[in-house]
Amino acid sequence: MKKCVFITVLLLIIAFVVVSGFLANVPVGDRVAIVRVSGVIVNPLPFVNKLERLKADSSVKAVVIRVDSPGGSVGASQEMYRAIERVKEAGKPVVVSMGNVAASGGYYISAPASFIFANPGTITGSIGVIIQHVAYKELMSKIGIKAKAIKTGKFKDTLNPFRELTEEEEKYLQATIDEAYEQFLSAILKYRGDKISEEELRNVADGRVITGQRAKELGLVDELGGLKDAVEKAKELSGYTKAREFFVPEEKSFIKRVLGGEIEELKIINSYSPLFYLMSF
Repeated sequence: MKKCVFITVLLLIIAFVVVSGFLANVPVGDRVAIVRVSGVIVNPLPFVNKLERLKADSSVKAVVIRVDSPGGSVGASQEMYRAIERVKEAGKPVVVSMGNVAASGGYYISAPASFIFANPGTITGSIGVIIQHVAYKELMSKIGIKAKAIKTGKFKDTLNPFRELTEEEEKYLQATIDEAYEQFLSAILKYRGDKISEEELRNVADGRVITGQRAKELGLVDELGGLKDAVEKAKELSGYTKAREFFVPEEKSFIKRVLGGEIEELKIINSYSPLFYLMSF
């Protein structure tokens, strides 16, 4: 009896290995990948890793990025922007489909796409940079708490929430965000400069939000339409009109499902120092 069970299990294992090997060698056909970007942009690595895999996958002929984001940290947005550029450099078109909101950093990561769709009512724009400082000095003094920073330079504890900013620090921070702002404009003009002039861009790049309809009029997006329109455009640009689309699965850990973000992401969001391409009202 034991011998029969052993033989049965062994045969099942062999069958599984054979079938798995067969399926691994079956061509999956031409495909268009759909990648979601949602929420505040703080951790670029999951997105970058997905795009690197799609870039290397010969069955993937084009990528559609569905953006639903109010923006996020400057560095993360720039890293995702560069990941999209690398996919295009590999000869694969990238089409963006803007959902409810694709503003600030959400627009930044959309700018290098081969083609951009927005819904007429999509909230986009909000082109600008923000850094916030909250001071608890008066509150702390009322409850008898004092804080002192031991530092190596006068700017080392800039944005310390336990004291007010000095006039010199405000000037230094303004110069920093002005530099990041110019980087934002340059990133847009690199791919949209034939559709919107620098002067026109600066006129609307004052932090204001605009609708997808207005963005189309300005040349910040190419066409009005939804996700299906973006998929069809990706097929057209790739030359594989019969390719089938598929959603790249999101990788969510238990912590992310419960807390709404990974521990490192939450730490970044709750820190007081990063520069943000983040929509604000």
